[in-house]
Amino acid sequence: MTRRRYIRGLNLATVLVCLFSPDPTRCGEAGASRPMYQVVSRQEMLEAMRQIGDYDPTATTNGARFQWEVVFHLARQAWERDPRGAPLFIDSGDWFLAFMEVAGLTESEMPLYARLTHEHKQHMDVEYRMDRVVRKVIEGPAPHFALNVRIWWEDRPGKPDRYTYLDTLSTPHLRVTNRQMITYRLLDLGGWFICDRITGITGRPTSGLLGFIFRIIGDGHLIHSRMAISNDGLQIIRGTSKKGFMKMTTTATIYHDGEMIKGLPDGRSDLLQLKKRIKQTLKVDYVELPGGNLEKPEVPVEKPKGTTREEPYEPTDKRREIHDGTQQGRRRAVDSSVSVVRRRHPAFLE
Repeated sequence: MTRRRYIRGLNLATVLVCLFSPDPTRCGEAGASRPMYQVVSRQEMLEAMRQIGDYDPTATTNGARFQWEVVFHLARQAWERDPRGAPLFIDSGDWFLAFMEVAGLTESEMPLYARLTHEHKQHMDVEYRMDRVVRKVIEGPAPHFALNVRIWWEDRPGKPDRYTYLDTLSTPHLRVTNRQMITYRLLDLGGWFICDRITGITGRPTSGLLGFIFRIIGDGHLIHSRMAISNDGLQIIRGTSKKGFMKMTTTATIYHDGEMIKGLPDGRSDLLQLKKRIKQTLKVDYVELPGGNLEKPEVPVEKPKGTTREEPYEPTDKRREIHDGTQQGRRRAVDSSVSVVRRRHPAFLE
């Protein structure tokens, strides 16, 4: 049996996980007759989450894959209904409740990344009209499907513009900061995916040699991440972070249960082909992201027939360490024992 080499560099997937937390945004057209959003129902989220493959999405390292797959599923459904439809709005409370139901977990058992994004009411809006995402491909393959994703919380008096938490279950330990607005472009390139032009999230190791280096240079900014899935469900991920003139690129393999190793396992020529695929050159001229105030819609818009609006969910668990970005830098008690539940659930198995 191949010996697994545990990753000791920047835990890329842990940073990525923070990117994919649902959040609302204004993406409407000035003077257009269409509504501002199509609000995704909790039932639609449940159905999309039940379509994922044989892996554990509650593991921090699988969080990015889980978010990508669910968001792509919802966007493709919307495109089939109306290719020129309004952007999707995904409410953080509905997402959290749907995730809890599919995972079969209580609130305190939910992974830390899910609890924090919900507590801060980070909603998501998704633009799926291709001409609103990609202007042209300069070099490389044309995307089969392309999304603009914005993740944010509403601007209210006394609310911070960022929050930071410490993931003590990663190797090395990682400090992650989410800003009020996170944006990225998500492309399906037929057999592999890229999360590009990422803004609003930074991270750094706090232990080991890399922790020492990053204490000197400061937090690194994640630029992009590329991912491909093998026939047996392994996730090959390659990402780049940057701090000043220094760049760091990491390739890792993530197993179904969330276990991650640096590089590729021995004796897997098929994974070498996947790595070659995600390393190919890709240069894209993107359409500028829309501006506007960040406000959650007051009422559902353009909901599919037969669905109802569920009551918003409010969190009760406050047991984790958070720096809220204000001058006071409030701290809450830590309960790291339930920050990530590393187990597989029958609900996620085919």
